[in-house]
Amino acid sequence: MQITGAVLTEINAAAPYAGSRPIVVEQLELAAPGPGELLVKIEAASICHSDLSVVNGNRPRPVPMLLGHEAAGLVLETGSGVSDIQVRDRVVLTFLPRCGDCAGCRSNGRQPCIPGSASNGAGELIGGGRRLSLRGAPVYHHLGVSGFATHAVVDQRSAVVVGKHVPADIAALMGCAVLTGGGAVLNAAELAAGDSVAVVGLGGVGLAAILTAVALGAGEVIAIDPVPAKRAIAMELGATRAIDPGELSGVRVDVAIEAAGAGSAVSTAIAITGPGGRTVLAGLTKPGVTVPMSPLDLVGGGRRIIGCYLGSSVPARDIPKFIELWEQGKLPVEKLISDRIGLDQINEAMDALAQATVLRQVVTPA
Repeated sequence: MQITGAVLTEINAAAPYAGSRPIVVEQLELAAPGPGELLVKIEAASICHSDLSVVNGNRPRPVPMLLGHEAAGLVLETGSGVSDIQVRDRVVLTFLPRCGDCAGCRSNGRQPCIPGSASNGAGELIGGGRRLSLRGAPVYHHLGVSGFATHAVVDQRSAVVVGKHVPADIAALMGCAVLTGGGAVLNAAELAAGDSVAVVGLGGVGLAAILTAVALGAGEVIAIDPVPAKRAIAMELGATRAIDPGELSGVRVDVAIEAAGAGSAVSTAIAITGPGGRTVLAGLTKPGVTVPMSPLDLVGGGRRIIGCYLGSSVPARDIPKFIELWEQGKLPVEKLISDRIGLDQINEAMDALAQATVLRQVVTPA
């Protein structure tokens, strides 16, 4: 079938992207779903920093690639062997499929799926190969989703069914921002009621961590970011304090979550973790970034540094938990949405994200 999608044609193009326009809206061919796969009509997709990291070359991927990994939609067709997902189900699309059998999948979320990671790196679906083409030439998938399009074919292991009462834009945010930031709190931080929490970096992932810490009964919740507007939003979402990174003298917490993907943020999170505390690294830094640290402080203070990819989440297990918190009014993730745009505005949206002037921009493909 023919679909419309936003295709990245060039990595590391000159900014601003509104001028260089590395992302082009194209008419593509989408193959029918194969065994274990779904045809999904994309209702909403949101723009994440991981999308920008492909555009600016920080996370190199093969091109041409149809971008977008945080999305939700309605199932239009199922391939053979699909039994747990039905036509007309609303699904959250998640960017790390899990095969269920490898050592990573047996780690209960602590490690990513090995075949899923390999297929993501190759720009393919976990079942193998690509389903997209442009004028007869293959187009790569982005993290098994390619959600910046009117339709997508995905593996059933990249989809989690949610109730029809969950709006598509809310469902989309569950697939990355909430799983990554919220999962860092829910899964990796080992949060106990009353623990103090600090979140370093207040993009969509960091603010999702703020929301989740508040929802799960943390004590003091400190928001840390150099942008005053983001600190103000964090206070609206329930943070008890919001602080510039340059003004952290004396701050010590039980749990510090790094959500910026920057070496300076990692150093800040380690520095403010108190004795017996946990530093949770949820952001993805550029390859090669290192930070200084004192092993003596870790040993003497009984402190831990924990890495968590996708919030150490198992999507099928954790998305229902976050949906339940949203249903109870404890996780108002709709407050993370700052703009709604069309496919033809994605280059400008990448500029806005790079300039840190937005949170989650939701794309409505059709």
